[in-house]
Amino acid sequence: METLIVVFAIAAMIALGVLVIHQLNAQHEDRIAHYPYDRSRRDGGAHPDGARSRFRPHRRPRD
Repeated sequence: METLIVVFAIAAMIALGVLVIHQLNAQHEDRIAHYPYDRSRRDGGAHPDGARSRFRPHRRPRD
């Protein structure tokens, strides 16, 4: 009987953890949807200076 109670308690804790994780993921997705901060999805990945990355291109020294 005690084993059954322990198994039920563990299953209940797992179910509670799954619900909490699900709620946190939904909350995170809502925040992302309300505050889009990724430019690459809106303008096709172009940066304001026309570069494809956030670093400046390496320049070769003149000989």
